[in-house]
Amino acid sequence: MAIQQKKKEKKINVTSGKAYVTATFNNTLVNITDPQGNSLMWGSAGASGFKGARKSTPYAATSAVETVAKKAKEKGITSVEVYIKGPGPGRDGAIRAFKSAGLDITMIADVTPIPHNGPRASKRRRV
Repeated sequence: MAIQQKKKEKKINVTSGKAYVTATFNNTLVNITDPQGNSLMWGSAGASGFKGARKSTPYAATSAVETVAKKAKEKGITSVEVYIKGPGPGRDGAIRAFKSAGLDITMIADVTPIPHNGPRASKRRRV
């Protein structure tokens, strides 16, 4: 029987990083990477304990960002570049949460993909 060795956590000497916020209609995902793009820590509204329709609220996005920002500050990250993608309701709450968590925001960019007349759109939604 082989004994499994525990993976050693690498020491990180990073003071700045990139924060990617994906705000969908159902959830908000937050991922903090180092400047090269290697993922350091992540979180989501679902991982913060929200279920169902409450995951897609600005408050859930705020609490998801706060938990990830707290982890980031423990690792030594002080400033982030924020890249926001998606049309969800957690967009603004995420930026405010980064600011209130004490991380310096050096840049905010909207990287939502916009088609240049891609495939034919699905039929109009009736509510």
